[in-house]
Amino acid sequence: MIEFLLCSLVTILPDYLFRRYRQGKRIGHEITFFTVWYELRWGITGALMLTIALITLVFFYHPTTSNVLSLYRTVSILPETAGRVDLVMVENNQQVKAGQLLFTLDSSTEKAQVDTAQSEVDEIDAEIQLANSELISAEAMISQAQGAYNQAVSELERTLDLQRRNSDVVTQKEIDTRENQVVVRKGQLDAAVANRDIVQTKITVSLPAQRTSAIARLHQAEAAYHKKFVYAGVDGVVTQFILQPGDIVSPILRPAGILVPDSTGYGRFQAGFGQLTAPIIKVGMAAEIACASRPFEVIPMVVVDTQDFISSGQFRPTDQLVDAQDVARPGTLLVIMEPLYPGDTNGIPPGSKCIANAYSNYGEQIAAGEFGFWGGLYYHMVDATSIMHALILRFQALMFPVKVLVLSGH
Repeated sequence: MIEFLLCSLVTILPDYLFRRYRQGKRIGHEITFFTVWYELRWGITGALMLTIALITLVFFYHPTTSNVLSLYRTVSILPETAGRVDLVMVENNQQVKAGQLLFTLDSSTEKAQVDTAQSEVDEIDAEIQLANSELISAEAMISQAQGAYNQAVSELERTLDLQRRNSDVVTQKEIDTRENQVVVRKGQLDAAVANRDIVQTKITVSLPAQRTSAIARLHQAEAAYHKKFVYAGVDGVVTQFILQPGDIVSPILRPAGILVPDSTGYGRFQAGFGQLTAPIIKVGMAAEIACASRPFEVIPMVVVDTQDFISSGQFRPTDQLVDAQDVARPGTLLVIMEPLYPGDTNGIPPGSKCIANAYSNYGEQIAAGEFGFWGGLYYHMVDATSIMHALILRFQALMFPVKVLVLSGH
């Protein structure tokens, strides 16, 4: 309507002035409701054609969309293992902090496994202490066997010395006895050393290996035990959380609820513009949004990012070839917008439905002379037409309550 009124000022109005003051035709006489379509045919036709061209120009260089949302992330509250709920620590719609305990599952079996594994570790620790005592005893036996061996060697040497001095004093049988004692004492010493080595190997190799395995089993049991405790991963609000003790939850079949993080959905808006606007929308482009959750208010925004691909083109490998005609509808160009002035979007709940306008600005290119005289004049006109789209957005913001509360019938 605004475009038609503006175009009529340069088409229908001059045509009427020509008919009135040059041809003398008056409204209500020569120009009536039935003849106006013929008398002002040039002006009406020109107005319609100019209106269509103007609307096309405005919507192309200053695109609009009603597909604007402040998307936010949700986190499913799931245990790592299935089980029966034992304790519920929070309530529905409660604010929670990262690391806060939400609920616990029955962990009697896992607790028993932890206790068993801990007992194995304690048992091996006791064996290590006992082996240390055995090592002390083995060292003492080596000292005792070494002393007995040294004594046997001394007695043998003394007997042999007596024989060299006087062969009649010492008999051969006594010498053989002394030699046998040395061999026996040497065997006892070797046995004591071997026993010491066995105890040392037990302390340094066998028992530590057993203790490492026991600790690994303990950690495994503790990991299974801790899986029975479900904590909040991020700060947020717990919703759809209606657990009761005795309920069965599963990581596949039944989640416990949803956690809405505090860090997403605020201050960023995702808009889906038509694919025709892909060459127009650029990062840094000015924009405005109007949301149903904050009626009668238009918020200035800026484009901070655009998605480099269209979502309707994705496919997953299957046993059938992809046919382009199977795509039901064309996708939109995803554009990310943030408020031009920080804090302007405070109070808009995440997930709010909004409408948005984006405005092209060729001022810098015109000033740099990139388009020449006629091109600069054209793009200057293009920038000037953004005011019409801005007015339309403000009319839509005014009509939001009327459209929702009156015209929708709700």
